[in-house]
Amino acid sequence: MSPSLKARHLPRYGELGRLLVKHRGAIRLAADGRPEPGTDTTAEDAKAFAQQLEELGPTFIKLGQLLSTRSDLLPAEYLAALVHLQDDVAPLPYDVAREIVESELGVRVSTAFSSFEEEPLASASLGQVHRACLRDGRAVAVKVQRPGVREQIVEDMAVIDELAEFVERHGDAAGRLDFRAMVEQFRRSTLDELDYRVEAANLVRLGEDLADYDLLVIPQPVHDYTSERVLTMELLDGRNVGSIPPIGQIDIDGAPMLEELFSAYLDQVLIHGFFHADPHPGNILLTSDGRLGVIDLGMVAHVAPGTRTTLLRLLLAMGDGRGEEVAGALEELGEPLEDYQPRLLRREASDLVMRSQGADLSSLRAGTLLGELARVAGQCGLRPAPELTMLMKALLNLDEVARALDPTFEPNAAIREHATDLMQRHMLGELSPRRLLGTALDTKEFVENLPARLNKVMDSVADGRFSLNIQGFDDPELMRGFQKLANRVTVGIVTAALVVAAALFSGSHGTQVLGYPVLTVVFLGFAATSALWLAVNVFRADVRRSQPATGGRGRR
Repeated sequence: MSPSLKARHLPRYGELGRLLVKHRGAIRLAADGRPEPGTDTTAEDAKAFAQQLEELGPTFIKLGQLLSTRSDLLPAEYLAALVHLQDDVAPLPYDVAREIVESELGVRVSTAFSSFEEEPLASASLGQVHRACLRDGRAVAVKVQRPGVREQIVEDMAVIDELAEFVERHGDAAGRLDFRAMVEQFRRSTLDELDYRVEAANLVRLGEDLADYDLLVIPQPVHDYTSERVLTMELLDGRNVGSIPPIGQIDIDGAPMLEELFSAYLDQVLIHGFFHADPHPGNILLTSDGRLGVIDLGMVAHVAPGTRTTLLRLLLAMGDGRGEEVAGALEELGEPLEDYQPRLLRREASDLVMRSQGADLSSLRAGTLLGELARVAGQCGLRPAPELTMLMKALLNLDEVARALDPTFEPNAAIREHATDLMQRHMLGELSPRRLLGTALDTKEFVENLPARLNKVMDSVADGRFSLNIQGFDDPELMRGFQKLANRVTVGIVTAALVVAAALFSGSHGTQVLGYPVLTVVFLGFAATSALWLAVNVFRADVRRSQPATGGRGRR
């Protein structure tokens, strides 16, 4: 037996082995990333795969949710089945749930709550939610984690890690599919979901990020009644959009809510770099006051600033049908493998984007297009970035929400309509006071140290320890050069200070010009004038330096 496999895990290995063998035609283990020759994949096979993952327990339900983002690993039928993976299980007995709440909070349920319903509102593999009421009259939802679920998940993750190591040792395809990295990503996200304090922090942050969206609501946690295994939060009165029948769409004005929901998700990904990674219809509530509530923030994703810029370029290029730019953004986001074919990627991506422009937008959604692009990238030897696959999953789920609320809503059109606003917000984010203050501090440090550094240079010149490999050394000319440098640095500092001042006054109230406070406009005006003066002087100096000398020494 391989040293990476453990004898006590043999029963679990057997279950997983049977699952992999049965669906080997769909799992792309061949070196070229394609299904095995002679095998077909059907929607029925995909549904059976999802059902078998459910039967294996909570760890593999979560694994299926992660696999639903790997279009380079599974065909479209399997991705669709995994996106709809259900997580409904029989509820815990009330006495068990009550004991967990009391042990975690250190207080009797009857003391902490004026009421606590025994029948849960929802029950999933990790926990269940009960309706309750605090002593101050606030209605809350209390999420209770199932006993033993952490131990089971940790044990199952050890099995998955051992199998990944075994496959990596005995198969060349493992490196291509990046099994170990996928397992590590799965481990981090699952352990975060098991700590309800992390979800409480996610609720707070998302609530702050989306505070300006009137038609969206994020329930806030009650920190005094929250622990690692119990999460108490505001109760949203409503029903999840997945339970709305088609006839019920007649009485719903879904378009305004969907506009805000898609705009908010674009903001989360491209501006804030923090987004809810699992917005399926069961996690989006239609509240009684006509808003959309976002719940279950155990699974979130983070996007680095540089990646946000590339994702923004990708979405804008997709919306405008610019296939070459789409391929370039995919290349920048992904990881090239040994057999990467950049020309093939550009040809395939351009063809896919051009065909999508003529497609029916009600059938080809943004998430579907991103999934196809990720699949094409994998076939061309480019491993898609995790951020791209997580965004794809989020958009696929949002597509389902859109179908439930307003089937005529066009996500691609919404992305194009918000393109200008996204660019403006992205640029303002790059010019945030924190970034500008950081730049100003760096410049301040440079200027403070400049005199000492110049003194050292001049002392070295005076002592004969400084030499320059130039001709026609001229002390006055050198001093004039230093003076010009100091002047330009000073103008740069003043310009940065003016921009910082403008940013700080941007939130003030009072007289406005062009929709901005007058002090902001004044400081920006001075900053623009200073920057223009500096640019003109630098340009003129460069032009003079580039002109050929006409002195006598140039003639023979």
